[in-house]
Amino acid sequence: MAVRGLRDSPPLHPIAWLVVVFYVGYVLVDGVRRSRGTNEIEGYFLANRSLPWWAVGLSVMATQLSAVTMIGTTGQGATDGLRFVQFYFGLPLAMVLLGVTLVPFLHRERVFTAYEYLERRFDAKTRSLTAFLFLLSRGMSCGTIIAAPAVVFSAVFGWSLGWSVTLMGVPTVLYTMLGGVQAVTWADVKQMAFIVLSIGGLVGVLLWNIPVHTDDALAIAGAAGRLRVFDFSFTLRETYTFWSGLVGGTFLMLSYFGTDQSQVQRYLSARSVDAARSSLLMSAYWKIPLQALILLVGVLVFVFYLFTRPPMLFNPRNEASAREADAGAYAALERRYATALDARRAAARAAAAARGGGDPAAAAAALAAFGARETEASAVRTEALALAARAQREKSVRDVNYIVPRFVRDHVPPVLAGLFIAGVLAAAMSSIAAELNSLATASVIDFYRRWVRPVASDGHYLGVSKIATVVWGLFACIVATYAADLGSLIEVVNRFGSFFYGSILGVFLLAMIRRAGAAGAFVGLLAGMGAVASVATYAPEVSFLWHNVVGAVVVVAVGMLVSLVAPARTAT
Repeated sequence: MAVRGLRDSPPLHPIAWLVVVFYVGYVLVDGVRRSRGTNEIEGYFLANRSLPWWAVGLSVMATQLSAVTMIGTTGQGATDGLRFVQFYFGLPLAMVLLGVTLVPFLHRERVFTAYEYLERRFDAKTRSLTAFLFLLSRGMSCGTIIAAPAVVFSAVFGWSLGWSVTLMGVPTVLYTMLGGVQAVTWADVKQMAFIVLSIGGLVGVLLWNIPVHTDDALAIAGAAGRLRVFDFSFTLRETYTFWSGLVGGTFLMLSYFGTDQSQVQRYLSARSVDAARSSLLMSAYWKIPLQALILLVGVLVFVFYLFTRPPMLFNPRNEASAREADAGAYAALERRYATALDARRAAARAAAAARGGGDPAAAAAALAAFGARETEASAVRTEALALAARAQREKSVRDVNYIVPRFVRDHVPPVLAGLFIAGVLAAAMSSIAAELNSLATASVIDFYRRWVRPVASDGHYLGVSKIATVVWGLFACIVATYAADLGSLIEVVNRFGSFFYGSILGVFLLAMIRRAGAAGAFVGLLAGMGAVASVATYAPEVSFLWHNVVGAVVVVAVGMLVSLVAPARTAT
């Protein structure tokens, strides 16, 4: 069934289709071409440990800059401004720490997965439990990555979410089965260039169509709170503060880049330890500026809609359900919204004019008046979302993931619309391929080869890997059908991961403490997961970023306590 409200959506322009088909076709063909020579497991999983540092670095960044980023992060910028960038403040510190600890250590161990080392250091059950937690968390996150382009298809073409997920998931699973990590890495290099080109095109369109000078536009956005970057308040309830990003974000990034197989597999494929270090430092230098640019796209979309009337609800399903549930109430909200938008638009123009008048006091007063009008318009939209939530019998609904797709559909020229949509598809395919490849690697190396078939040919293990890819692809597609309406997709991904990441990081921290033993590692891991689950259940107001700190600290504390009474097994 098509999403209601979009059956009469204007079809995508043929030129846009041409851009989409050409680029996606090129990525698929090139991926198949680079799959040659991957008939051994080291070539398939680790590209024979031969990739240059810059390609690995771009692959590391591209795995994060997925379709989730292009849809969820831009939508986050439109609704919440630049505060989200604080989430990454711990990234540079984490990359430096990993460069001198886990990266050289795991690279020298010549392992296929990070979890192999845990058996050498501790025991098989610790390895298996940690690998299982990775599979569960990464499988759910992969589903969210598939959901992002499905949102685009639903919003732009009017197709059902399930059909969109299938359209995205099936060819990506096939592509991943044929290619190994080498094909995925070089696809990521192209993806990075294409994403930057797509984002740059959107920025150009927005600046061209916003009818005020750029510095006036930014001042107006600032008056609405969209340019606020730093929040130095210390509270466990807020996700996007300086301290949450620096402390909780550091723990999250240490775990993600240091212990998550989807990232570890990248730097294990590098030519040397120095190349692996350099690949991570690329993210340390460039991730925050690039993330700020992507958030700025959302901020500019917000400013654009100050002068061009936006829909009250960007998700057509929310609009249709609210209208059907109470047509009178929704019509009344639409009238109030139109009045509020007119007042907001007039206030925005007055603020821009006052800034050009040379009177700072008058400009400040005009910006303050605009801020008040923006608050009024936002309040009406909040009421409309609440009406949609009641109609759908949900606790709450959000449409942040639909803001930029609707803007692209309604206001972007065909070539750039095709460029953006192709960028979303290419980003999704590349990121999904990377995730599925790491899921298959851990499934085969940490479970099948360890417990089911310890001795077999490389061809046999590659065949099992392809079956695992299909299974994980189906799992991710099922998750995707539920993930699109959970809120900001970029938040959903990190919320999934933060439930597991801190505890996994704690195990690897124990591995670097000589007195830690196998019993301590296993019991500590269970205690860490239990602690995170307790916090999530009984203190839901605590931000998910702090779950990483809770998990890591509890694992290390309990693990060392148990190790005092259980003999430690030292590394062999």
